[in-house]
Amino acid sequence: MNNTEKIKTSKFLSMVLRHHPERINIKLDNNGWASVNELLLNMQNTKYKLSFEELKDIVDTNDKKRYIFNEDFTKIRASQGHSIKIDLGLESIEPPDVLYHGTSTRFIDGIMNEGLKKMNRQHVHLSKDIETATKVGSRHGKPAILEIAARAMAADGYVFYLSDNGVWLTDDIPVEYIK
Repeated sequence: MNNTEKIKTSKFLSMVLRHHPERINIKLDNNGWASVNELLLNMQNTKYKLSFEELKDIVDTNDKKRYIFNEDFTKIRASQGHSIKIDLGLESIEPPDVLYHGTSTRFIDGIMNEGLKKMNRQHVHLSKDIETATKVGSRHGKPAILEIAARAMAADGYVFYLSDNGVWLTDDIPVEYIK
């Protein structure tokens, strides 16, 4: 599988495991896990046919660590970013003083008026560093980086989680915590 095919297949996996498992007729359990055998079997009916070795390579080499296997490689799930209701089983954790959110400059006015909203996702996604937030923001146009007073939010009762791939998650962020 060449790099272009790998990227396209990874994006398809992301869509299936985060948003639309029904597209290939697989089921996710309450924690977002899918059977690897069922996934591979049902992928055969798409243009993204995969062997287990190719799937493992996509999981191992994905720069965003978007996917994770269970310990015996019988199940797979997306690390975060779901638009469907699942419970990743994450424990709340104390965030650092500051986290960052990358977005596009065209969204800044709305965010500064209404705060950051999770929209169709389960959480707002935050980064621990400006570099990662810049990469995220660049996907949506000219990047803008927002600084989030995460520790102050936590002190005020907001809950934070850290996903398996290092993305910080929380619910909507009010304007007063955004700079």
